[in-house]
Amino acid sequence: MSRVVDALLTTDPPQRLRLVQAGLAMLVMAAGVAAMHYFVWVGVAPARPVALWSALTLVGMGVFFVLIRSGGSSLWPEPSLTVPQMLFALTSGAVAYMLLGAGRGAVFPVVMVILMFGMFVVTPQQMRWLSVYAVLLFGAAMAFMAVNNPSAYPLAIEVGHFLLVATMMPAMSMLAARLSRMRHRSRLQRAELAQALARLREHTTRDELTGLVNKRHMQELMEQEHQRCIRSGQSFCLGVMDIDRFKPVNEAHGYTVGDAVLRAVAQEALRHVRLSDMLCRWGGEEFLLMMSDTRAALARSGLERLHQKVGALRILHGTAAVGITLSAGLAEHHAGETVAQTLERAERALLEAKAQGRDRVVVAA
Repeated sequence: MSRVVDALLTTDPPQRLRLVQAGLAMLVMAAGVAAMHYFVWVGVAPARPVALWSALTLVGMGVFFVLIRSGGSSLWPEPSLTVPQMLFALTSGAVAYMLLGAGRGAVFPVVMVILMFGMFVVTPQQMRWLSVYAVLLFGAAMAFMAVNNPSAYPLAIEVGHFLLVATMMPAMSMLAARLSRMRHRSRLQRAELAQALARLREHTTRDELTGLVNKRHMQELMEQEHQRCIRSGQSFCLGVMDIDRFKPVNEAHGYTVGDAVLRAVAQEALRHVRLSDMLCRWGGEEFLLMMSDTRAALARSGLERLHQKVGALRILHGTAAVGITLSAGLAEHHAGETVAQTLERAERALLEAKAQGRDRVVVAA
């Protein structure tokens, strides 16, 4: 059954919504057709004109459905064809009014449903024009029948019906305008909420100074990578990097320069890591690089290149240029090892790099 529904309505959400709306409109008109034939059965409406009206109404609504389903409606500014469908339905309703005689009052609820259908889709300006069209159309139909068939359509009754239509249509137009304003406010509120959630997400996963992933989020990512490697049998590497002699930089030049150094290191490092790698500010002047699907030999060459690029940086401070170097420890994750154990080996390798004189990369055993 679901396959039949998908074949009829497609699986594309926007297109499916348009087709559902068109299908509901067809059901409303089909209910109107059934009501018309009831009036034929009780002897109020003529059989042959109603049969012709029914065929034209159902075929017309079917054409709209086919246009939307085939994608032909995409050439229109409004792919759902809501306004053309409403114009057609209102015209069909006016013809039904002229055919029903004593039962013509049954047309008004259908017209209300047609207008309510459009209230949720069309713009206030479109709704105003549709209301004007409906008033003029039904006014012309009432005047024509009052002149040509006064016994069934007395002028006094038709004037009353026209006043009803002339009151009902502008009221629906005003309701549509109010609904449109409410939808607009709702869209703005949703957009503001999405922006607030995005900002909150950034604050909870990003380091404010460097823009890198923060320590908390990095711990989650490392655990996800660990689980992925358990399933796939692949490995990953962790590189812990520390800016050499960062405290003297802060003391000599101030924390503003220290912050600039951290930002410069982060930006330069990001330019020299793979898209699949993840770099984070681990704390203070320390950074952590996670390299997915990588063995130690390849990871070392990548980390050496990053080490050289950062070492070539010069951060301007007044007329002076502050140079920095990095020490780094690298560890490849071993099967059966926890993330904490791999990280501990990388940190021991970093301490070894420091002990050997800094400005170098050391790979853990």
